[in-house]
Amino acid sequence: MVQAALASGRADRRCVFEAFARRLPEGRRYGVVAGTGRFLEALADFTFGEEELAFLREAGVVNEQTLDYLAGYRFSGDIWGYAEGECYFPGSPLLIVESTFAEGVILETLALSILNYDCAVAAAASRMTATAGDRPCIEMGSRRTHEGAAVAAARAAYIAGFGSTSNLEAGRTHGIPTLGTAAHSFTLLHDSEREAFASQLESLGLDTTLLVDTYDVTTAVELAVELAGPELGGVRLDSGDLVSQAHEVRQQLDALGATDTRIVVTSDLDEFAIAALQAAPVDAYGVGTRVVTGSGAPAAGLVYKLVAREDADGVLVGVAKESQGKASVGGRKHALRRRNITGVAHEERIGIGIAPVDDGDDRDLLVQLVRGGEVVVPTDAHTAREHHVRSLAELPTKGLRLSHGDPALRTVFEDEQSRTEVEED
Repeated sequence: MVQAALASGRADRRCVFEAFARRLPEGRRYGVVAGTGRFLEALADFTFGEEELAFLREAGVVNEQTLDYLAGYRFSGDIWGYAEGECYFPGSPLLIVESTFAEGVILETLALSILNYDCAVAAAASRMTATAGDRPCIEMGSRRTHEGAAVAAARAAYIAGFGSTSNLEAGRTHGIPTLGTAAHSFTLLHDSEREAFASQLESLGLDTTLLVDTYDVTTAVELAVELAGPELGGVRLDSGDLVSQAHEVRQQLDALGATDTRIVVTSDLDEFAIAALQAAPVDAYGVGTRVVTGSGAPAAGLVYKLVAREDADGVLVGVAKESQGKASVGGRKHALRRRNITGVAHEERIGIGIAPVDDGDDRDLLVQLVRGGEVVVPTDAHTAREHHVRSLAELPTKGLRLSHGDPALRTVFEDEQSRTEVEED
């Protein structure tokens, strides 16, 4: 497309691209913006070096004119978007890229490959942590996804409320707290469970968490308290009927005097399993496969579309595709979240080419992320995590339900004509 646009003389035409979701995954009440920080950090280094250009030349992908353009490529436009950690709904303009056509169109795969995955993980993680309440969730899914995606998933889950990760690279790169437990292989390595527990306690201290379901749970719990005493940090359950086991283990621990010993449960947990465990005496959840795969929705379904371009007179005009089932809303967007006087959100108001009228309790959703090619906002996971807490707190209670239903907020588009009609009515 860049090569053809250069040939037609339209590559430098001023344009607006937008990333948004036409719909949420089936049954979801809201989405969560994640990956924005990773995208902005990638954008800062997004250039074409000698090796990339050599490949494009040798493979005959583009001509010399395009190679010359790419050799000097550096994004110099502006980008607006929802703050990372924000909840979003169908039609929400998560990312707005204002630039020339060539500069903006070339970012499509970079933006979508990051946002689609990170938003999917964050949305699943948010449902899990909202269901878990005060009980912490530990991200433990590195073995269930690509090695690079494992680090991204840990970051996205942390933004959406997970308290820690077992992925040490995510801890090193993003400053996420790290936690872990021993696996069954550690117990099986030793000649007895007693030897395994004694070794772990001696090396890691009494606050460690012992895995007690390699053989017989009741025997293992008794042995754990015998070796560690009532100061034992925790035990982990990874199989069987977790609800009944948690009750039995809690009773046993209390009877042995280990009243402060934590019970951590794992084993293919998702938001529904966590909900089922809420009545059980569980202290923490270790979640793996389901969070890193979006709990059934591995991609957020975001698209990246041209919504406005400069016309022959230099005026920015809205454009949109009209394909059946895949129609877009043209025009540069502005967004407000309508809230009542108690601060509870009830509507997403999207202005097309105009800013929606603020009724006094609304909140602007779009913030400038890039100005003149330079990133102008924090890109760390901690800032995004704090924002998610505030955004989630605004949603009506129905937005946190796990049952299937409509999005928590309806999306209403507004333009000059519809505003005039409303005022006249």
